[in-house]
Amino acid sequence: MGNKKFILNADDFGMSKAFNRAVLEGYHNGFLTSASLCANGKAFNAAVNEIIPECPNLGIGIHLNIMEGRSLTKAPMLTNKRGKFNNSYLKLMLKSNDHQFLEQIEYEFRTQIETVMNYTKVDHIDSHVHTHAIPNIFKLTAKLAKEYKIPYIRTQHEEIYFVPSVKKHLNFKYPPNILKILLLNGFSKINKKTALEYGLKTNDYLLGVGYTGLMDSMTVEYGLKAIEENCLVEALIHPCNYAASRQNQHYREFLITQNKSLKDKINRLGFEITNYKQEYAIQ
Repeated sequence: MGNKKFILNADDFGMSKAFNRAVLEGYHNGFLTSASLCANGKAFNAAVNEIIPECPNLGIGIHLNIMEGRSLTKAPMLTNKRGKFNNSYLKLMLKSNDHQFLEQIEYEFRTQIETVMNYTKVDHIDSHVHTHAIPNIFKLTAKLAKEYKIPYIRTQHEEIYFVPSVKKHLNFKYPPNILKILLLNGFSKINKKTALEYGLKTNDYLLGVGYTGLMDSMTVEYGLKAIEENCLVEALIHPCNYAASRQNQHYREFLITQNKSLKDKINRLGFEITNYKQEYAIQ
């Protein structure tokens, strides 16, 4: 089959029981191979005690989070007085040269990493809203990944591609997403070199930035069609299995994991469905 590899990864694992259910069902009834776990998620305990034991071959990553919810440490530069994260992405970028600020991020990241690793083995590391892509924060994350022997770190290079759907482009979400691609692609050029310096492995391409908030089976299919060379491609989704509200975007992303036709198309495009856990074992 060559060396074209594809990983379908569920971000926000542990954020809620509905996200947890999506991971469980995506693994057992679909082709979800990987999930990134939030140490500060409201359903973290349920994830590690109820879901992970039922998914023995699921690749588990750490979804570092300094954007949403409560911190696990005292980090006044990252949070409000109630301990909730309160920095926008722009503020994180602007503050990322501040040594004291980075020290507080490092302490929080260490605590989140150790919280997850106390319960399960970890094969990759990424972050909520791509905060670790900011180069100085990426360097810090890479240092920690090497220290904790986490072999893979996510980078965000995504080719701009188009799906044949007017609705996917004539909306308020798509134009800002193109700006995100340009920013994150610029960061990725720097970060891939950093990953190499720290002896870490990373994905070659990412799917899920250009169509953030618009992801479905079509966006995955056409994203993979745009990639011809041998490479490792990760598609990030935020699947959530709601009992109600079947029109919710997170539920649409859950349906990606259940789409047998898409799985067949992925295979016909020459991609082997895998995860970072399996790829590291092969090395």
